[in-house]
Amino acid sequence: MAKTNDLNAQQKEEIRFHLDENVNPAVADQLRNHNIDVTTSQEVALLGVPDLSHLEFARREGRVIFTEDADFVIFASHSTDHLGIVYSPKSKRRSVGEIVNGLLVIHGAMAPEEMAGYTMYLSDALS
Repeated sequence: MAKTNDLNAQQKEEIRFHLDENVNPAVADQLRNHNIDVTTSQEVALLGVPDLSHLEFARREGRVIFTEDADFVIFASHSTDHLGIVYSPKSKRRSVGEIVNGLLVIHGAMAPEEMAGYTMYLSDALS
């Protein structure tokens, strides 16, 4: 008789995202439509706070940050003490759909432990 698989044991841990305050909230809505766990700065009362507060929240909650703020990339160049940063320069003016598609690729391809301390450009996921 074939051995049945325990689906819970097979489920891999998935990336959870935190969107900084400059990201269109529609990105979170669309990610949730794909059953992705995501928080926004508005939802967790992080509007107008220093970037380090976002990093501390993401670290505490086990989340990868998605941002269009270059300050996060500067921080990441000096420290790997974060759970991952996905960056898309504001100058690229990506649509909500492009951002969601890139984050879906990352979510499907990477495990949380692979993102820890790593900074990825969204364009890498879209190419």
